[in-house]
Amino acid sequence: MAIVPAPADPPEPLGRTALTASLGQAGQDGTGGGPAAVAEDPQDAVTVAMRLMSPEGRSDPYPLYAAAHRLGPVSGIGGGWFLVAGYEAVDQVLRRTGFGVSGAQIGGEQLEEHASLALLARSILESDPPEHTRMRSLIGSVFTPRRVAALEPMVTAAVDRLLDDLAESGADGAPVDFMAEFAFRLPVTVICDMLGVPEADRHRFRTLAAGLTTALEFMSDPSELAPADAAATELSGYFAALIAGRQADRGDDLVGALVAARDAADGRLSEAELLANLTLLLVAGFETTTDLLGNGLGLLFDRPDTARRLRSAGGDVAAFVEEVLRFESPVQLTTRVALTDGLAVAGVPIPAGSRLIVLLGAANRDPSRYREPDVFDPTRTAVKPLSFGVGAHVCLGNGLARLEAAVAFPRLLARFPDLAPASAPTRRDRMVLRGFKTLPVLTAPPRSR
Repeated sequence: MAIVPAPADPPEPLGRTALTASLGQAGQDGTGGGPAAVAEDPQDAVTVAMRLMSPEGRSDPYPLYAAAHRLGPVSGIGGGWFLVAGYEAVDQVLRRTGFGVSGAQIGGEQLEEHASLALLARSILESDPPEHTRMRSLIGSVFTPRRVAALEPMVTAAVDRLLDDLAESGADGAPVDFMAEFAFRLPVTVICDMLGVPEADRHRFRTLAAGLTTALEFMSDPSELAPADAAATELSGYFAALIAGRQADRGDDLVGALVAARDAADGRLSEAELLANLTLLLVAGFETTTDLLGNGLGLLFDRPDTARRLRSAGGDVAAFVEEVLRFESPVQLTTRVALTDGLAVAGVPIPAGSRLIVLLGAANRDPSRYREPDVFDPTRTAVKPLSFGVGAHVCLGNGLARLEAAVAFPRLLARFPDLAPASAPTRRDRMVLRGFKTLPVLTAPPRSR
């Protein structure tokens, strides 16, 4: 196992753009294989990281994850950065308080020059204790297992309404984009109902979410943040107006509860934190679920036997959903920063200030954790995907996402026994969030001419 040693002194703060520049320089210097190594099996962690950031790597990262596993659970890539690929190593990093999120993604970039980075920095996504603990305690009570389970009738009703719309749009064999007409609309309906967002406004959010989440990706130039900054500004303005309209009547939804927390005398929530977390809840509330639904249907199209079992109630839909999360994780990676000295992961020392690229998608396919990890098998036992994280930053809405998928897939398959792909799907060109941009389907056989 080859480990690129990290520098003895803590590295200077580096953002995503600095990492891509650092990797590019490593390739030019010959330490990482460089562009000429693209067609070869990567033999070092720098090449793996470089190729993960290429269009080919973003399209199909799984061979690169396998290469990372051959190098070891943790590999240094220079400049104070590490790749963490092993299941146990990823689990350890996500659970240990010595690894934080503040600045792990944003790094040394100038926060206030980018509305998207400033917004994320004020949310639970980019905060550590005690700020994270304080804010999360205000939001988490809405997502307890009991409250999520109580949402099942509402989720079922939403699924059935959308299936009616799919049937109407796909009548007589007309193709329908499953991503736009179902995979997006179901979770956005659910989270907007929870937030109290008016139905008339919901069509705006898919484009805005796509823009904002570019701030989570690695990029070569800060100018690539322009769509994220524009989306952050518009979403912040939207929620500011929504909040202003709640001053007289706060309501009993999540917006009302957080407005009350902001207005409390104990300073539990600032105005900036309120706007940041409402925006995050909206976007996170449907982005990953949208990809979970699309990835799951794509896998079913390739595996008709699995679809038949789910249609006949002979398949375990909960197990199917867990295997989808393991096999095609909607979130492929996250990042962490080492907050203290004396940390080590899988026997590899991690100096304070080091930044870690935590490969959730690779951990879910670790051969030391799962037998034949590149085989989709919904009959697996003891499947515990790390797709939604673990520890203090485990996704608040992971139970809701699982519920929506578990309700949606059996009802979708039962409603449309002839459901089939209409044409080839297109994937989003993303490294962090993995999902389809379009997934055209036929809900009924084409009418013969």
